[in-house]
Amino acid sequence: MNSKIDRIKELVNILNEAAKAYYSESREIMTNYEYDALYDELTKLEEETGIVLANSPTNRVGYEVLSELPKETHASPMLSLSKTKSREELADWLKDKEGLLSWKMDGLTIVLTYNDGKLAKAVTRGNGEVGEVITNNARVFTNVPLNIPYKGELILRGEAVISYSDFEKINREIEDDDAKYKNPRNLCSGSVRQLNNELTAKRNVRFYAFTLVSADYDFENSREKQMLFLKDNGFQTVEYKRVNKDNVVEMVEWFEKKIESNDVPSDGLVLTYDDIAYGDSLGRTAKAPRNAIAFKWADEIAETTLENIEWSASRTGLINPVAIFKPVELEGTTVSRASVHNVSIVKSLKLGIGDKITVYKANMIIPQIAENLTKSDTAVIPDKCPVCGEKTQIRDVNDVKSLYCLNKECPAKHIKSFAHFVSRDAMNIDGLSEATLEKFIDNGFIREFADIYHIDRYEEQILTMDGFGMRSYENLLAAINNSRKTYLFKFIYSLGIENIGLSNSKMICREYDDDLTKIMNAEVDELVTIDGVGEVIAKTFSDYFKDANNIRKINELLKEIVFEKDEKSDSSDILKDKVFVITGSLNGYANRNEMKDLIEKLGGKVTGSVTGKTSYLINNDVTSSSSKNKKAKELGVPIISEDDFNKLIEGQVI
Repeated sequence: MNSKIDRIKELVNILNEAAKAYYSESREIMTNYEYDALYDELTKLEEETGIVLANSPTNRVGYEVLSELPKETHASPMLSLSKTKSREELADWLKDKEGLLSWKMDGLTIVLTYNDGKLAKAVTRGNGEVGEVITNNARVFTNVPLNIPYKGELILRGEAVISYSDFEKINREIEDDDAKYKNPRNLCSGSVRQLNNELTAKRNVRFYAFTLVSADYDFENSREKQMLFLKDNGFQTVEYKRVNKDNVVEMVEWFEKKIESNDVPSDGLVLTYDDIAYGDSLGRTAKAPRNAIAFKWADEIAETTLENIEWSASRTGLINPVAIFKPVELEGTTVSRASVHNVSIVKSLKLGIGDKITVYKANMIIPQIAENLTKSDTAVIPDKCPVCGEKTQIRDVNDVKSLYCLNKECPAKHIKSFAHFVSRDAMNIDGLSEATLEKFIDNGFIREFADIYHIDRYEEQILTMDGFGMRSYENLLAAINNSRKTYLFKFIYSLGIENIGLSNSKMICREYDDDLTKIMNAEVDELVTIDGVGEVIAKTFSDYFKDANNIRKINELLKEIVFEKDEKSDSSDILKDKVFVITGSLNGYANRNEMKDLIEKLGGKVTGSVTGKTSYLINNDVTSSSSKNKKAKELGVPIISEDDFNKLIEGQVI
């Protein structure tokens, strides 16, 4: 008995720390799968012992709110829902009643209050009892009505979310890998809780209503009529289906098929009784109401063997662990790698080479380790950087341990910067791969960006290197010389200024009419007025040009290059009227958005789901049994590989 009590105390502490990180600090110290498993273990132990501690997460909702935003107590507690992973249990739960089955969105829950037809107040869920007042931010959500036809007091709840496509777009504009957001939920939380709603407005936050709390109106005891009432008043409601015990399992499968193409993050479904009075009559537990239940996807899990842990160094010094395992099939695709994120998670999973592990796709998309069955805990955290061999250090930041290289001159930091400088969207110097750059740097040929334009000084040495003959050397020189003419926005992007992506660079250059002197002297208060440039981006940009060493490097580069006027005349209509769907992993493109941008640049269109209007489905795994492949075959839509796509546009890419 004592051992069970000790385990209860341990689990309560672990889960509360995880909840604090997730709800109050918008960070993750464990996976959702791990949290759910520990939570279920705690629930079982509490049932067995009859002991529930006062601070148990099974007896509380969320965590104490910590921010500078004003606080407000909710009129009625916002409780979590009981959950299940069994479709059949949903049918048993409904009995002879009808219900509404909808997405369980993965964002930030918000309560909106309207008085006399106007938005009066917006409050976050917070810890379920006390939330943060974010009214000014809600006013700039993309689709929240500021005025509605209904003139009485109206209170409703919904989810603020940022779509996957907007999330990827925002992350793409952040050059520093360590500064990128982990997931749309974290980005949304930070965007909604801003003290300055100008940044919120730029993040394209959307609001989906899912519950009407109160309104003086006859809804004829129907939740669905409440939802229709909300639609009539201009609200975008969460997508739902009316179900009964006979078709609820079928409808779950409908949502399951749709999740792959759904652009709005969700982590399951919610089933609510349509009969309002019946649902309310069931009351509530200490933590959950009984009128609704959450369904979480029973992830497809595969067992495999951990073969290696790669430690990948970034140009900021952070060294990220990546699990390499024997390839397995998950959700119709083959996976063999999963990010482990940090040292804390490596330790919590007790990983070791050769361990039997189970893997899954979080929300059916992102490969993750579910459980370590062996738990050998023999993984060695490298004390030397895998790139430079110099000493590493484990740093504990907000209770998350991560590995860093201490060497300021680590080639990884330099190589990544040089690789960015010569990349296609930057100076576009073909032939300077990371491997080649590493050789040139090691041999002292390149120390700064401008040295690339004097590589001919080392012709004799280069020609003796493996992989280099006269032809490849001459091709490299030609690529370097071709890069001497470029657009200013590409040059600015190539410098690798923290948080400055290609689109940010374009907007800044257009704002200052491609005047480099004005750009280099731009102040923060000027930059923040540019669409897409927030205070953080503006500060890092302005600070970069205040550094004397950066200015020296730029002046050296300006001796080598000239700028062309960006007339934006490089578009083509070769893909006009063609509709593409992209799925699976890509090899020659950084991500799907890079391919999407190219398709749109060439006159085509990219959508999320395969329909009769789709011209091509792009999937490198042409023979996979994924739902998109199946749909394409049903509709007679050609399935082409990435190579096929490149052949389609061969000779047309500028």
